[in-house]
Amino acid sequence: MDNRHRWRTIDIVIASVIAVAFGVIFWAWNTVWGVTEAAFAFFPPAQTLLYGVWLLPAVLGGLIIRKPGASLYTEAVAAIVSALLGSAWGATVIPQGLVQGLGAELAFAVLFYRSWKLPAALLAGAMTGVTAALFDFFVWNAKYALWDYRVPYALLTVVSGALLAGLGGWVLVKALAPTGVLDRFGPGRERALI
Repeated sequence: MDNRHRWRTIDIVIASVIAVAFGVIFWAWNTVWGVTEAAFAFFPPAQTLLYGVWLLPAVLGGLIIRKPGASLYTEAVAAIVSALLGSAWGATVIPQGLVQGLGAELAFAVLFYRSWKLPAALLAGAMTGVTAALFDFFVWNAKYALWDYRVPYALLTVVSGALLAGLGGWVLVKALAPTGVLDRFGPGRERALI
C-alpha cells in the first residue's frame, strides 16, 4: 500500500468522530422514520426517499478521509453506535451498516480512490443505495410483494442514496472546507490551492 492510502492517526480520529456523530443522528432519524410512516401510507415504498440519511456517513467518510476503508469504517461504526443507543431494529443494523458502507467503498475503489468530485459522490451515494436496497430486499422486505413494494422500494433507496448521501455529502464537505476544519485532509488542501 502506498503512503497516500496509509491511514494516519488523524484519519482514524476524524472517521470515528463522523461515525459517532452519525450514530447519534441515526438514533434520532429512527424516530423520524417511525413518525413519518403515516404520511407515506398512500405508497409505503416512497418512505425510502428519507433513507439516504442513514447512508451519509459512508459517502462523507470517503470524501473526507479519501483512503480505502474509510466509507466502510464510518458507516459500520455509525451502525454500531446506533445499535448501542437502542435502534428500533436491534443489532441487525450492524451487518446492515457494513453492507451499506461496502457500496460507497466499491464506488470509490472503482475510481481508484482518485476522484472526489460531485459525480464520484453521486456514484458512491447511489452504490450505497444499491447495497442498502439489496440488504433490505432479502432481510427486511422478503415478505412483501415483488413489483408492488420491493422493486419500487429498491429504486427509491438508490435515488435517496444518490441525492441525500451523495449530493448531501458532497455539499456538506464543500460547506466544511472553508471553515478550516478539513485543512489536514484533501478537501481542505484543495481549498488552500484556490
